[in-house]
Amino acid sequence: MSEAVRRHAWVFQVLRDLQDYALANDLPGLAEKAQEALDVARAEMDGGSAPPDEDKGFRH
Repeated sequence: MSEAVRRHAWVFQVLRDLQDYALANDLPGLAEKAQEALDVARAEMDGGSAPPDEDKGFRH
């Protein structure tokens, strides 16, 4: 895991938590946007990689 990903790992966790909440509460649009935000964060923070054991991707 790169330094950039380690330093910003909390952002990935918050976005995954938001996505989980949205899916559990029948908010598919929000879940999709949370996934988009995860993708952008991953791309901008470390050239496309996220914490490997935590990157769950879109779970719809």
